[in-house]
Amino acid sequence: MEFIKYEVEGAVGVITIDRPKALNALNSAVLAELDATLDAVDLAAVRCLILTGSGEKSFVAGADIGEMSTLTKAEGEAFGKKGNDVFRKLETLPIPVIAAVNGFALGGGCEISMSCDIRICSDNAVFGQPEVGLGITPGFGGTQRLARLVGPGMAKQMIYTARNIKADEALRIGLVNAVYPLAELMPAAKKMAAGIAKNAPIAVRNCKKAINEGLEAGMDEAVVIEEKLFGDCFESYDQKEGMAAFLEKRKVEAFLNK
Repeated sequence: MEFIKYEVEGAVGVITIDRPKALNALNSAVLAELDATLDAVDLAAVRCLILTGSGEKSFVAGADIGEMSTLTKAEGEAFGKKGNDVFRKLETLPIPVIAAVNGFALGGGCEISMSCDIRICSDNAVFGQPEVGLGITPGFGGTQRLARLVGPGMAKQMIYTARNIKADEALRIGLVNAVYPLAELMPAAKKMAAGIAKNAPIAVRNCKKAINEGLEAGMDEAVVIEEKLFGDCFESYDQKEGMAAFLEKRKVEAFLNK
C-alpha cells in the first residue's frame, strides 16, 4: 500500500489515509487501496475501526481536483460510482467505524467522514462541501448523508453556499459528536473504540445493522428489523455470559464473539 496505512492494536484497527503532500486528497489510487484495505480487515478479530488522516493539517482535503478536471460526463459518473462504492462498503461494514477528523474534511473528506458511524474531530477541523464553487455537485454521497445527519435545511445551506464550518459549528449542528485538542484526538478515538470493542461483538454488529437498515424503512418495518436482530442475539455464548454476569453480580469474563 502506497497511500493507506493499516495497524491493529488489540481488537481495534486504525486506517490512516497517508498522502500528506496532497493533504490526503482522494484519487483513484487511494480509493482502490482503501477498498482493498476494508476487504482485508479480519472481522473475527477486529471489533472496531478508526479512520483518520496523516499529519496535523488534514483528515482528507477532498477528492483530487487535478484528476477530476478533465473528466467527461461518463468518466465523472464513473468516478462518483467508484467513490460511492467504497464509501458504502465502509458504511455497511459489519463493525463500527469512528472517524477521527484531524483538520480539513472538505468535499470527499466530509463525505467519507459521514460514511463512518461516529465522527469526532480536533479543534482545528474544518468541514465543508465546496463543490458548487467548482461547478459540480458533491459526488460521493454528500447530498444524501449530510441531509440525513444534520437535516435538509442545514445541509442545503452548507452545500448551496459552499462555505466551510469550523469544529464548534460542526458540533452544534450534530455533524460531529465531540471536539478535542489535536493531541487528544487519537487517544480519545482509541479509548472510545476500546470501549466499543469490550462489548458483545454480535450485539454491537446487530445494533449497527438495525440502525442503518431501520433508517431506510418505515417504522412498522423498522421495528420488525429490530425484533429479528434482537432475537438473533439469544442462544449465543455472549448473551448467556452477559446476562449470567449481571444476575451473579460479577463482571463479564469475556465476550467471545460467538
